[in-house]
Amino acid sequence: MKESKIIKNLLEKLLKQPIYSFPQRGEKLGASTQRGVYLIRNQKKQILHVGQTPRAQYGIKQRLSNHLQGLSSFVYYYFDGDGDKLRTQKCSYQCLPIEQSRRRALLEAYAIGCLCPKHIGGK
Repeated sequence: MKESKIIKNLLEKLLKQPIYSFPQRGEKLGASTQRGVYLIRNQKKQILHVGQTPRAQYGIKQRLSNHLQGLSSFVYYYFDGDGDKLRTQKCSYQCLPIEQSRRRALLEAYAIGCLCPKHIGGK
């Protein structure tokens, strides 16, 4: 199968994954510790951010935890560095573990282009 078709299929699969709410303080984040691609949605289920885990030792769970702790440019720009707003504004996430680093990178780029193209090239 052509690589472009594989990536398109992965995006369809990502969009069909369950949507989880960010946990309240003191609750555990139930995300996968595998590397992959994830979407962050607002309360209206609109996609705010597409991300991947190129280096995170504990995969998607670590990266989403970083967002909750305000340790990401996404949280810096959209929530004034306050990762707790992911909870208080009832944001949610979807994720898809993907083992191959090239497929993670291609899926992230494709998903950004398809789902939130206004983010490309800055504000």
